[in-house]
Formats: sequence, structure tokens, C-alpha cells
Amino acid sequence: MYTNIITEVDIGVGIITLNRPERHNAFDDGLIAELSAAIDQMSKDPAVRVLVLSSTGKSFCAGADLNWMKRAAGYTHPENLRDAHALAEMLRRLAHCPKPTVARVQGPAFGGGVGLVACCDVAIGTIDAEFSLTEVKLGLIPAVISPHVIAAIGERYARRYMLTAERFSAAEAYRIGLLHELVTDTESLDEAVGEIVDALLNNAPGAMAECKALIAAVAWKPITPVVIEDTAQRITRLRASEEGREGMTAFLEKRKPNWIAQG
Repeated sequence: MYTNIITEVDIGVGIITLNRPERHNAFDDGLIAELSAAIDQMSKDPAVRVLVLSSTGKSFCAGADLNWMKRAAGYTHPENLRDAHALAEMLRRLAHCPKPTVARVQGPAFGGGVGLVACCDVAIGTIDAEFSLTEVKLGLIPAVISPHVIAAIGERYARRYMLTAERFSAAEAYRIGLLHELVTDTESLDEAVGEIVDALLNNAPGAMAECKALIAAVAWKPITPVVIEDTAQRITRLRASEEGREGMTAFLEKRKPNWIAQG
């Protein structure tokens, strides 16, 4: 079905794997289109409760593919705008996926690759991974990834790393909030991702989707009466929902709720 990515669904977990190792999983219009379609498909698939974004090869994602950049140099304004919209839409779908998303970062992430990591709810990487927002070195700016990167690392660190385009380590990515956890190697990476996935699968699917919507609604907002009323309405609705009733009943009856596999 796809030529640039591999997709699979296994026991509630959807995995999208960037599969252009010979190009360090760099973006081109084909990869962006396939990622966008796969994210949309898994977002709508009731069999998928958690989405993991992974890569093959030595790099997680090296940003824009050089051949694509060469082609884009001759594009018209409408053609360049089309490409920018396509990338922005793919990142939007990932950032606003109703399922929890986990980035499995096994190697360097540059440019748009940093954007992919920033879009995911949880990001775990190996200690030898490197990161860089390289756009200004090419006379460009990290435009469409900027809302997601700034949300992940904050304006202050964005000022440094977007302006200097310097490489920074996985340890620094962890320090500034781009990565949530560091591991020593890919075996440990798979174990750490598995632990996060298991934790997510214990939670109510609808409640996690609602929680993501809640975070988006209140983040960076002043605590006004409007925000307070919105949060009160949200919890009132969830308490009366089928999942809310099942969760509370299961807790009181000291049993597992019905969204956890019994056994």
C-alpha cells in the first residue's frame, strides 16, 4: 500500500515506520503524503488505541530530502505553497491525533524530523541521537514545524536552536523537553516504548482522546471564568459517559474496567 513507510496494527497498537533508510528517512512529497494518509487512517481505526512513530536505519528523520529540495528550487509560488500546506497538514494530523502518540527516536532528527518528534505526545530516544533545526543555514526558516517545536521546548530554547542551527545532543533534548526519556541502545528503546504503550493501553480510549482535547483547550490560556466553566462542563460530561460509569464501577467493584484485556 505504501512505498516510503511500513504500517502495522497489533493488539491495539498502530505502528508507522519511516522506511527510507538509504535517504535517512528524509521528507519528500511522497513520504509526506503517505505519512498523512497513514496517520489519518489510524486515527479513525477503532482497532488502534496507541500510535507509535518509528524509523528504520541509522536516522530517525534527516529533514528535507536533497533531491526534493532541488526540485522545489524551480517551483512556482503556488507549487511551493502546496508543498508547505501538505507538510503542515501532516503535522497537524499527528499533533491532533485523538490516540496517544509515541515517538521512537533511534537516531538523528534534523529539521522537519524535530517537528515529528515535537508533535508526538511522548518521545523516547537513544542517548546517541542528535537534533538540529537547520533551516537558517539554507536561507530558510522552520516555519510549519514552529508551532509544534515551540510548544515542546518553549520560546526561549526555540530562540537559541532555531537561530544558531547548531546540533544538540539527546541529553540536551531531554533537558529542554523535546525527549521525555533517554535510553542507551535500541533494545532498551523498544523496552521503554513498550512500557509506555502498556501504560497507555490500561487507560480508557475515549478519556485519553478527551484528555488530549482538554490539554489543547487550556494550554497557555489564562484561568478565566470561561476556561473554568469549560473544564467543569468537560468533567461533568465524562462522569456521565459510558466509559466514566464503567471506570468508576470497576474501581468500586475492585475489578479491571472493560477496556483492559481480561486474563
